[in-house]
Order: sequence, then C-alpha cells, then structure tokens
Amino acid sequence: MTVDTSPEAQPAPPQQSSLSTAAARNLATTTKSAPQMQEITSRWLLRTLPWVETKGGAYRVNRRLNYTVGDGRIEFVQDGADVRVIPRELGELALLRGFEDVEVLTALAGRCVQRDFRAGEVLVQRGNPAEQIHLIAHGRIAQTSVGKYGDEVRVAVLADGDRFGDDALVEEEARWQFTATAETAGTLLTLSRADFASVLAAAPALRDHVEQVGSLPQQRQNRHGEAEIAMSAGHTGEADLPGAFVDYELKPREYELSIAQTVLRVHTRVADLYNGPMNQTEEQLRLTIEALRERQEHELVNNREFGLLHNADFKQRIQTHSGPPTPDDLDELLCRRRGTKLFLAHPKTIAAIGREFNARGLYPDHVDVGGQSVPAWRGVPILPCNKIPISPENTSSILAMRTGEENQGVIGLHQTGLPEEYEPGLSVRFMGISEQAIISYLVTTYYSAAVLVPDALGVLENVQIARRRD
Repeated sequence: MTVDTSPEAQPAPPQQSSLSTAAARNLATTTKSAPQMQEITSRWLLRTLPWVETKGGAYRVNRRLNYTVGDGRIEFVQDGADVRVIPRELGELALLRGFEDVEVLTALAGRCVQRDFRAGEVLVQRGNPAEQIHLIAHGRIAQTSVGKYGDEVRVAVLADGDRFGDDALVEEEARWQFTATAETAGTLLTLSRADFASVLAAAPALRDHVEQVGSLPQQRQNRHGEAEIAMSAGHTGEADLPGAFVDYELKPREYELSIAQTVLRVHTRVADLYNGPMNQTEEQLRLTIEALRERQEHELVNNREFGLLHNADFKQRIQTHSGPPTPDDLDELLCRRRGTKLFLAHPKTIAAIGREFNARGLYPDHVDVGGQSVPAWRGVPILPCNKIPISPENTSSILAMRTGEENQGVIGLHQTGLPEEYEPGLSVRFMGISEQAIISYLVTTYYSAAVLVPDALGVLENVQIARRRD
C-alpha cells in the first residue's frame, strides 16, 4: 500500500480560536525579581570581626618591649634544578636579624650547599653533632624525638621556608635534639659552622653584630620574649621588694586604613524613564556595594600589608601532621591561643574536615552563630570563607582567631561619619552629570584589620583538601 505525501493530501492545520499566550504577554503585567548576583557570599569574616572606630585613618598597636628576633621564613630562587637562597633573606635568621651588609650576606648565601632528599630519608639523627643549619626550600620534614616512656613522639612538622639547626652556627658542642625525616621529596640548603666561621673571620661588621645579638638573651624576659616585670612572691617578713616597670616597644606598628572604591554610572534616561517598579539607581547601587564588600573581605584575608594570611606570626603557623585536616590538627591550632572564637576555612576545606571526622567516626557539634547553625569543633564554630586561596596542588589554610580589643585579639578597623555616608564606613558621593547625560557616584569604603598580640591569630598551612584514593 502506498501513502500519498503530496502537499495537497496533507490535512490543514487547526484554526486558532483564541488569543495566544505570546500575544497576551504584551498586555500583561510581568512579575519580576530584583537583579540577582552570584558573587554574593555569606561574608562571615566581615560579620564576626569586632569593628573599631579608627579616627585619623590609622590605628597604633602598642605592645610590651619584645626581645625576640629572627623568626621569619626564608625565600629562595630557582633556576632549573638549582636552588639558591636570596642573600637578604638570611636576615630572617635569629643570628642575622637586622644585619644589612649585602656583600657579607651574599658571601654566606654562596656558601650554602644544595641537598636534594627523597621521601623517607633521615636528614639528621638525634644525638649526633649538629654542625650545620638546614634551610628548607621545598618539601615536608617531620621532627621526632624520644618521649618520657621511651616511645617515639613527633615534635614538629616543617615545610617550605622553615629551617632547623640555628644553634649549630655558633655552638661547637651542639647536638641534634631530634631526628629529622623527610615526609616528601624536596630540596634544602645547608650552611656549615666551618663556612660560617670563615666568613665571620673576614667580616668585622658581622662579628660585631653577632656579639650584639648574643647579648640579647641576657635581658630578663618571659616565655613570650617580652621584657620581664620584676616581682617577688612567697617571701615573709620585711623583704626588699624589686622595683618594676613595664617597658614598651619604641616603634609600635601602625595600621593605616585601606580603601576600596569605584565610580557607579547611570544614564539619566534610565533613571528617569525606567524606575518602576524598581528604582534603577538603587538596584545598581545595591549590587555595587555587594561587590565592594566582597572585595573588602578578600583584602582582609589576602592583602600583603594587613591581610590575615600575611600577618600571622610565624610562630603561630603550623603544618598538618599528615596532609588532610584531622581533629588532631585542629586541636594543635586551638592549643596555641586562649579563647579562640572561630575557625575560618574555604568551603572545600570544611568538606575535607568533615571527611576526616567521618573517617574517625566523629560528628562535630553545631553552634548558633547569628541565628544560623554552623559546624563546630570543641565549641568553636568553623565558618566558611571562599576568599582563602586554594593552591594548584589542592592545598589551603585554616585560620583560628581570638577577636576583640578587650581580649587582645583580631579587630577590624573602619571610620564612620564619612561625608554622604550610605552605610557605616561606606559613602556614596554624587560626582555630577557628564555632557553625555551620565550620572556618576563615587562609592568608597575604608577598612583594615589589626592583630593586637601575635597569638591572637594562628594558621594551619598546607592543608590537603583533595579526596584520598581508597
């Protein structure tokens, strides 16, 4: 049987008997949303930081006089497989802090010998003579020692920029108090005591500097390196009491308010004719302020001058024991400060924390923060912040902080009462109308952050957030 497919044989389409919906929409009132923006995040850091009024645009952090020197990290340059220490970076060593003779530092840098190591290699053995300092260019190294009951205990984990063996440069009888074992392959540079002594003998300025630094430990100081306040306790009778005063840093740090601003432009035709049912200028301003606040939080985390990641004291930076963020790592971070108020981590890092907890059969508590239930460890909330960077190697950092001026913690700095202030610390200033009929508004916010004492902020670094292969 054949089927006739000619046009004449096809049935005619049905005739439309009512108004189509497409045509009807031309007369209908449309229900619409306000402009949406995917960039908006919870911005927990801005919400939880106590904000301190900063008149004059600067905040000075006065501290007790501190005798601690040289506890920073060292940077290197790489030329293919060859690694060299930057001469000025040797000034981060306690013995060389403040020494600025580039020629001598270059001579010391030239004496550093590169050593590549493999995972599992024992770099130094506990009890052996310590005859050189080791500068870690890349890799992870675990320090272990013998515990009270004869078992092996882990002392610390070191990574890029760390070093060990400072005392070996000047103490002839120095011995290693730990065993250093490489957890990953990497590279370090060593400077022997003999090479250091050779440069020292030819550099009178270096000898004077070393003698001056050697006199600092004679100052009475507490375990934090601060000038000690003399006092007497447990005495009886009419004992002579020691006189005391609290010495201050002579050059305290000042935090100047930083700035984030932009110029918002709106055409007068848009502002005049298309303001219903939503005010176009208000919507444009709302989204602009949201973007400005996102940038503000990014700067508070990442800015090299005042950002939290760059202003954490090096003694408050620790490494994970095995890579992923375990409960033990969070406990290590907690124990380094009193009154920790919050953890701050990238959402992917929080997911990695959850996996490690689940693998151990642990279920973290939840606490209420601002009316929202969030996960917590030891009662300290773990808050998300996507401004904390993730490295190409899938590692990130976890911040732990104590907050508030009264707690000698971390504080945010801003100034209110600005001309044409729109929100606290944020102003919107009319700049005029151009010859192209474009209205311009200057949107500005001023801010910074300050760490009042070093132990107010801690960082767990090189946190592995990639999922482990089963």
